[in-house]
Amino acid sequence: MAGKYHLLAVVALGAGATALGAAVAERLTAADQRGEAVIKDADGNKVGSLRVEERDGKTRITVTAQGLPPGYHGFHIHAKGVCDPASKDPATGSPFFSAGPHFDLDSHSHPEHSGDLPPLLVNGDGTGSATVTTDRFRPGRLFDRDGSAIIIHAAPDNQANIPKRYAKSGPDAETLKTGDSGARIACGVITKHGPGRA
Repeated sequence: MAGKYHLLAVVALGAGATALGAAVAERLTAADQRGEAVIKDADGNKVGSLRVEERDGKTRITVTAQGLPPGYHGFHIHAKGVCDPASKDPATGSPFFSAGPHFDLDSHSHPEHSGDLPPLLVNGDGTGSATVTTDRFRPGRLFDRDGSAIIIHAAPDNQANIPKRYAKSGPDAETLKTGDSGARIACGVITKHGPGRA
């Protein structure tokens, strides 16, 4: 009889350890699904911060900004985690060309890229903030071999909404790449946050 109770205790202890292990693994996985960025302008001044985390199976992105021109700004995740202001777009002279094109897990056009986000509205005092939830990617996908970056653009993002009454063929190839958001005025490399940081 004692042997039976001993066996039950071992099974219960094993189940408890398994549950504890699963909880620890879940916390570690959650840590791997969090990121952050310090956003700087081309002169190296901090103009904002970004937080990325997983919530209920979706990705939540929170941004705060200061010291930016008032109005709407294109706001996208880009494919490479390199924010070099000296890296200029050969076509436009825009800085942060090192961050590459918009982050995308497939072959979409704008505004269907995985990293396309709603425009960021900056107030008259240069501050702005926004929280966005998306199911287009999980945060862990941002930490691949070449990383990713957040870019704030100079102009509003038209979301490639060019009605045919303005252009018979609709949006052109350039608009389908960027939404005509203009120059890149700020950039932040997205890095892992907390215990999951590499």
